Amino acid sequence: MTVSDDFDPPYDVIEPDRWHGPVVFNSPHSGSVYPRSFLTSARLDHATLRRSEDSFVDELIAGVVTRGYPLMRAHFPRCYVDVNREPYELDPRMFDGRLPSFANTRSMRVAGGLGTVARVVGDAQEIYDQRISVDDALRRIESLYKPYHRTLRRLFTKVHSDFGAAVLIDCHSMPSATGSRDDRPRADVVIGDRYGTSCVAVVAETTEQVLRALGYSVSRNKPYAGGFITEHYGNPAAGLHALQIEFNRALYMDERSHERIAGFRRLARDIEALADQLAAIPLEELRPYRAAAE
Repeated sequence: MTVSDDFDPPYDVIEPDRWHGPVVFNSPHSGSVYPRSFLTSARLDHATLRRSEDSFVDELIAGVVTRGYPLMRAHFPRCYVDVNREPYELDPRMFDGRLPSFANTRSMRVAGGLGTVARVVGDAQEIYDQRISVDDALRRIESLYKPYHRTLRRLFTKVHSDFGAAVLIDCHSMPSATGSRDDRPRADVVIGDRYGTSCVAVVAETTEQVLRALGYSVSRNKPYAGGFITEHYGNPAAGLHALQIEFNRALYMDERSHERIAGFRRLARDIEALADQLAAIPLEELRPYRAAAE
């Protein structure tokens, strides 16, 4: 975790020296640079705020760059502004001032306190002890959210233009425990394809098969089917495919001490192997349906 007065840069794109396939990796929730002003306004301590991070996920997937695939990652934390939401999913109860008329104030995510500017972290713990200004929320969206998506869209479009198809792998992590009375262990990995709508079947099937062969337990779409990024970047009919992957944190980190464990290296290597297998999918199976039919 880093405390700073600004984000410089707020995100980055790491491109390979040589591109080996139409696969893009994205880590939107691994940011750990916290604005000093935000920490001052929050009622929660640093450790509690960090529970919403996908800690170390950007490092887990960094090896894909040397294999020939680009990586984009955020440096700002998701509890400050969440790019895996609609641009204006905002809870009016949080703000001092009137929200724009186009804000989505009634989504399920807003109701749960997890809008574009979150109200809670962890086990529904309130981040702020008082309302924050609407202008502050809109500034976060204009200065961080929108530039992030412009850059991700530009990268995704470049890959699509170069290869005729593009596959976005949106990477996240999940707590090992559900926090509910259901104490059954979570899968090692959950892949989400929005119930078959965000990518062609071969993308999800290849991912599941590769991970199972490497010894991981895999669930599909339950409990995570994919968020805003998966839904809005995936357009299989146009040759644009998006898949969300959630890694169980117990695979690679100690969730209490917030430190990497021995399993980190193994998982990182296995993600590289997965990237190569996804890039090996024949382009004819990924390109737009009409082109494939011809």
